[in-house]
Amino acid sequence: MQVDVWYFEECPNWRTGADRLRLALGRAGLGHAEVRLVPVASEADAVSIGFAGSPTFTLDGVDLFDPPPSTGGLACRVYRTSTGLAGVPDVDDLVAALSGKAI
Repeated sequence: MQVDVWYFEECPNWRTGADRLRLALGRAGLGHAEVRLVPVASEADAVSIGFAGSPTFTLDGVDLFDPPPSTGGLACRVYRTSTGLAGVPDVDDLVAALSGKAI
C-alpha cells in the first residue's frame, strides 16, 4: 500500500495535512502504512502530473477525494469539511476516504 501526500513547499496546509493523514491511518487500522511526502517542485511538474492542488492525498495512486480538475500549476487545494471549506480535510473525512479506498 502506497500512501502519498503531494504538495508544494509554499502551501501552508501540507504539513497539517500530513499530520492528519497519519492520525487517520491509525484510526482506520492502517497505522502500519508509511506516508510518503511527494514535492511538486515546478509549474511544469504540476502540469505534467495533472496536479490537483496542495495537499493531495493518494492511496496506491488514487486520489482519496474526488479530484477537482487539474490546477495547471502550483496552487493550494480546498476541501469541503463539516465546518465549511478548508485547506485540509478533517481527520474524520480522511478516515472515511481511506476506509472507502483501502482493501
